[in-house]
Amino acid sequence: MPDGAEDVRPAGERRKAGNSLLWAFGVTAGLLLGAAVAAWVTWLGVVVGLAAVAVAAWLVGGVWHRAGAAVTVSFGGFALMMFASPAVYEGYMGAVGEPVDAVVVQVVDEERRRGPSMFCTLRELDGERRVHRVSQQENCFGQAKAGDRVTIVKDPLDLLDPRMPDGPEQEDSRRITLAATVGLTALVLGTTVYAGLRRRG
Repeated sequence: MPDGAEDVRPAGERRKAGNSLLWAFGVTAGLLLGAAVAAWVTWLGVVVGLAAVAVAAWLVGGVWHRAGAAVTVSFGGFALMMFASPAVYEGYMGAVGEPVDAVVVQVVDEERRRGPSMFCTLRELDGERRVHRVSQQENCFGQAKAGDRVTIVKDPLDLLDPRMPDGPEQEDSRRITLAATVGLTALVLGTTVYAGLRRRG
């Protein structure tokens, strides 16, 4: 074995591990960023998230030649965006949101095939008495009826629509959303690292 050959392989392995970790965190961060943006501007968040999925599929399947891992990362990425967007929205509003008293003016179920179908119209009881029309994305699931007084949570930056309070049976769904987000994040991150370490070619 030539002099220095023992040092070359470990250095290459370290570079491969570092490169794999860098890509894994980049792909996962892109998916989470897309989910966060989707809570603000849905189409823009979808574009960012799909771009992250496309990069992951190209890298893992095309460059590293790990087809099975590419499928796992792609489907895991799609699922992560679905769960992470409400989780990010709920986490953000829970951390910095401002409580405001409001009254439910109207609750309508439009029975759409795509997108949210239930909408709640709310009127603030203080200040300018602003009116908001929120959907299931903002937690309008029929837990309050017209005429009910509720405490909504408003975004202090006024970028996101207010969030309605949880109903008595919604705590479990929030836990499921958070658990799914954490699990899918770990899946995408771990699978990408594994594919990078076991890359072919």
